[in-house]
Amino acid sequence: MNHRSGFMGRGARWLVAFTAVGLLAACSSAPDFPPAPRTAATPDYRYIIGAGDSVTVFVWRNPEVTTTVPVRPDGRIAAPLIDEIMAQGKTPKELAREVEKELSKYIVDPQVTILVGGFVGPYSEQIRVVGEAARPQFLSYKQNMTLLDVMIAVGGLTDFADGNKATILRTSEGNKQYSVRLRDLLKRGDVSANVDVKPGDILIIPESWF
Repeated sequence: MNHRSGFMGRGARWLVAFTAVGLLAACSSAPDFPPAPRTAATPDYRYIIGAGDSVTVFVWRNPEVTTTVPVRPDGRIAAPLIDEIMAQGKTPKELAREVEKELSKYIVDPQVTILVGGFVGPYSEQIRVVGEAARPQFLSYKQNMTLLDVMIAVGGLTDFADGNKATILRTSEGNKQYSVRLRDLLKRGDVSANVDVKPGDILIIPESWF
């Protein structure tokens, strides 16, 4: 009787422990974050230059100082009559005004236009995709970019992805986190799961437990 009671006692303890683990797993898999807003694009967004971009400094009526140069890893550029100037973190218009200021030491009333190529952008503006994407990577943000655009660029989900448990970490909102439904969007064609992304978003795609 004592042996049987002991066995039943141990069995009950195992059952309680197993149930507790199951509840914890269920809680951990439950969505903890609000759904991402459907619309998040900023109408007045302006591209910001980053390291790795190329810029063409076009000086009206001065072809001898018009040139195309890379933005170095330190964010600076060097061009004819310009020793060094910081380009990273500026819009093309802001950089054009700074170049005009430098060139005015040598040219009367210079008129400068900055044309950007490469479109890498600064780290703070890039979209990062981590976890169970086919090709995790960073992407340059484009105006009106959506979650579907991002997933096409990274090749979709792996076979091990828990797509409906994915989240967006929105750095532009103080690292607020939102849930997104990638499986519904990609596997079921549910367009209601498509949402805007914003500069600096980090898309986190977890692995499925099963």
